[in-house]
Amino acid sequence: MKKLEVGIIGGAGYTAGELIRLLLNHPKTSINFVYSTSNAGNKLHKVHQDLIGSTEISFTSEINNNVDVLFLCLGHGNSKVFLENNSFSSTTKIIDLGNDFRLTADKNLEDKEFIYGLAELQKEAIKSAKYIANPGCFATALQLAILPLAANKLLTNDVHINAVTGATGAGTSLSKTTHFTWRDNNFSHYKAFTHQHLGEVNQTVHQLQTNFNSDINFVPNRGNFSRGIFATVYTKYNGSLEDAKKIYKAFYKDAAFTFVSDEEIHLKQVVNTNKCLIHLAKHNNKLLITSIIDNLLKGASGQAIQNMNILFGFEETAGINLKANYF
Repeated sequence: MKKLEVGIIGGAGYTAGELIRLLLNHPKTSINFVYSTSNAGNKLHKVHQDLIGSTEISFTSEINNNVDVLFLCLGHGNSKVFLENNSFSSTTKIIDLGNDFRLTADKNLEDKEFIYGLAELQKEAIKSAKYIANPGCFATALQLAILPLAANKLLTNDVHINAVTGATGAGTSLSKTTHFTWRDNNFSHYKAFTHQHLGEVNQTVHQLQTNFNSDINFVPNRGNFSRGIFATVYTKYNGSLEDAKKIYKAFYKDAAFTFVSDEEIHLKQVVNTNKCLIHLAKHNNKLLITSIIDNLLKGASGQAIQNMNILFGFEETAGINLKANYF
């Protein structure tokens, strides 16, 4: 079978670097172009130095409008502008890694309708889609933590979330809080109760449990490590721990990458993988859910490849069945 011709728009960031690495090793894909006006003519490995010896492809300022699949790795808010100014073949499928089309109110652009690409929630809709809005990193970890409860109409009180992300979640651009001297041996919260990914979480919770009318309280934190998201979630829950485990394991029984662990979990189990691991514990009348992912893989590029695999009928794990950097 002929390999898919793949185009990438915005090739210099962390998510694009991981996407390129995955596509170079995917059995069904061939990278046709990586578009970056600021790096045009430079070898990919000049920017993504882990790719030296893996490819001699260069960034380009030219776009092939006839690729089979196009990945948008642009800054948030830029995908819509790009698509308004560029057209592609009627057969080109588009996967946007930004936040432009994730919410229902924003999912349509002219004749394009973007489907929210959380496979654990709506794999069947993804199969027949042409345009995919890849979920956000925090949104992925948080939704996978609570959607089984919503699906069983068991979210009856406020949900409280504290989650920590690695420095790569802030992107490659330097800012006060991404400098090594600030981040090292440091810890802080940001956008408490107002993080943009809350919109995605509330949207899918209400999709499964329309009568949910409590608050989802989310405090995101900056960790002093490079990659990964560690989220702890708790809410009131009247059932037993064993009942909760049955609910979660049933919800994820066909999931290719989301697993419920009976043992306590830690970040090294998921870094460099497309997995989400979940652990449950009961404390009096509260259910504590721990959810962990790699923010650049299951939270971004790996999930985008997972969506591509579903779109084109490939094995869902193709090219992303990765081992964790455990030690």
